Amino acid sequence: MSFFGFPFLRDSVSFALVGESGTGKSYQSKFVAAKYKIDLIIDDGLLIKNERILAGRSAKEESTIVAAVRAAMFVDKKRRDELARKLQTEKYERVLILGTSEKMVRKITARLQLPIPSRIIKIEDFAKAREIDTALRVRRVEGKHIIPLPSTEVKKEYPEIFLDGLPIVKGRVPQAIGFIPQSHEKSLVRPPYAVKTKIALSQYSFGLMIENCVGEFNPFIKIKESDISDWKAGYRLIMTIDTPMGMRLEKNIDELKRFVTDNIERFTGILIEEVFVVIDKIIDLA
Repeated sequence: MSFFGFPFLRDSVSFALVGESGTGKSYQSKFVAAKYKIDLIIDDGLLIKNERILAGRSAKEESTIVAAVRAAMFVDKKRRDELARKLQTEKYERVLILGTSEKMVRKITARLQLPIPSRIIKIEDFAKAREIDTALRVRRVEGKHIIPLPSTEVKKEYPEIFLDGLPIVKGRVPQAIGFIPQSHEKSLVRPPYAVKTKIALSQYSFGLMIENCVGEFNPFIKIKESDISDWKAGYRLIMTIDTPMGMRLEKNIDELKRFVTDNIERFTGILIEEVFVVIDKIIDLA
């Protein structure tokens, strides 16, 4: 069986490590992989095996947050095809995908032709509260990120963003999570977007995108108002519309939601977690 031109890997098993940005997923990924005997890790655009980069480019080298999210989600066809081809040539049984939400992980697995994760591991279930708090402080206050690779590997590939090596030893790892390598190293980096003022799309910019999407879907639907706000790991969108008489509301509204969501995520990399449509008027076009 093939999927998007690549054979589907029936015998491989996917795991997901899910948590909000900055909660320490990359830091904990090696421990999770060791506990569940996972061969490969997919993290922020990289395919990693045995502390080596097999394929991909790190999202942490991008200059903006939007570009970093797009890279992490493999929106670019060339990047995802490169990594998908490498997955076809590797011998492995288990792969771990890191993401900020289950929805993000599902999109990554679909784009890379991987099985839907059989196990979702939440960062809160694996890391202690103080570890998560420390990770959040390092991310938000100091702008530092972790790549789960030794410093020699990261300095070679990403010298511009490399800060320091971060040695991890077995004595610092909770025994409850099982066998962990005696010692290994992760790398601290500071992405270009971490040292700049946070970039956010304004309501006006979102409004223009939504208006264009709706117009492309059906030029007779009129957007009266749109509102987008933070929600979970992404955004919640509320659209108020006037719709033409005779439109099959339930079917067409569901299609409209999918069309707007898919296009915004494709062009910006931003995750739309929920979409609500409020119908203000039904217009008689006759």
